[in-house]
Amino acid sequence: MSPSRRAPDSSAPVDVADERFMRLAIEQAEMAALAGEVPVGAIIVRDGEVLAVGRNTPVDGHDPTAHAEIVALRSAAQTLENYRLEGCTLYVTLEPCAMCAGAMLHARLGRVVFGAPDPKTGAAGSVIDLFGISQLNHQTQVHGGLLQEECALPLQTFFQNRRRMDKAHAQPLREDALRTDEVRFACLPDYPWKGRFVSDLNTLAGLRMHYLDEGPKDANTVYLCLHGNPAWSYLYRKMIPVWLKAGHRVVAPDLIGFGKSDKPKRASFHHFEFHHNYLLEFIDVLDLRNIVLVVQDWGGILGLTLPMEAPQRYKGLVVMNTLLATGEIPLTEGFLKWREMCRRKAVFDIAGLFKRANPHLTQAECDAYSAPFPDAGYRAALKAFPDMVPEHVDAAGAAIARRAREFLGNQWQGKTFMAVGAQDPVSGTPVMATLKNTIHNCPEPMVLSHAGHFVPESGGDIATAVLEAFAGR
Repeated sequence: MSPSRRAPDSSAPVDVADERFMRLAIEQAEMAALAGEVPVGAIIVRDGEVLAVGRNTPVDGHDPTAHAEIVALRSAAQTLENYRLEGCTLYVTLEPCAMCAGAMLHARLGRVVFGAPDPKTGAAGSVIDLFGISQLNHQTQVHGGLLQEECALPLQTFFQNRRRMDKAHAQPLREDALRTDEVRFACLPDYPWKGRFVSDLNTLAGLRMHYLDEGPKDANTVYLCLHGNPAWSYLYRKMIPVWLKAGHRVVAPDLIGFGKSDKPKRASFHHFEFHHNYLLEFIDVLDLRNIVLVVQDWGGILGLTLPMEAPQRYKGLVVMNTLLATGEIPLTEGFLKWREMCRRKAVFDIAGLFKRANPHLTQAECDAYSAPFPDAGYRAALKAFPDMVPEHVDAAGAAIARRAREFLGNQWQGKTFMAVGAQDPVSGTPVMATLKNTIHNCPEPMVLSHAGHFVPESGGDIATAVLEAFAGR
């Protein structure tokens, strides 16, 4: 019998209470999805009291038996100090498989109520009907299809996202781009997070972009972290754990040409509007809201031009050693020297650069910054970005930056936190003082006298200070 045609047992009809308990099971399913598990949730109830909850944990627990129903059955048995659960009802968002159905029968469960049918492994009527075998010495009553659409939605969303991720991972490499071998990113210190990829943004035209997306998807705050040149999302590894521990979500993309993202071979490929536009599209596709935008170096040159395009998505800025490149102010002597070096030496020592700027870093940490760039062919963006900084008012990106300056000075309503690495010869205290005066209601910055250009390397202290400054928002 199809589970959608199963009638409720007359001794235990589906009622308002059943719907209430099934919604609790849906909450467990959503929690499983946030943890990266197949979103199935379960609740066990006796006499109107919730005895146990369960959600899928096979991936996290390395346990093929850790289905939501099994987790809930184990918990209920411990609560009752009895492996037999007579008189109990189990609510589960997906039709039980054969393993779970067998466990329910062994537990002498009184009743099972499930939501969405499972046409591939369902053992309550979709593929087989273990509950309908009369020879078994216990009969568990079954009702299927309760809140079916609501139960199915998390599953549909989960597998749509998985197919999208699989497609992105399998995205063929464009002939005009390179892709760094994953082996170069193995065992990086303090970078344990699983990467995600997106390749179907119109602006990317088939290029694959890497990003981190950690923490609950429904968090009240999303920290969107944008790196600069020649860094990548590894730059934020000391800040990310602080914000995750506080219950927030963190999204950290690698700009095209950097990190684990695809790397066009020619420096001429890169231009300001391209990077500006795909970041806007990325934010829209992920539908990021309640954003605190975290920027440093090029992360700010690009990132500070984003909030004006969709102010309703943003609630805060964390600004570190960067600028708005409007083309009206002469570039600093330190920057001009940096640009000239990039023009002359395409294969400069990235690890050495980070070691000089951050003497406290281990060699392994410095080497991690070099990982995306095995040879000169992968370094087109590193060469292109210094020349992309607008040097005059008609330069590409300068007009966008001037619009952003007007927005941040006159319309920005969010909270701003600024941290300055005082030892930075490129975008240190004088540059940041100008930027502070540009942003409406920007408080006095946190000045790190020992820090240089790569301020997020002092990230733990900064991230904690940000939480304190933004408390209540």
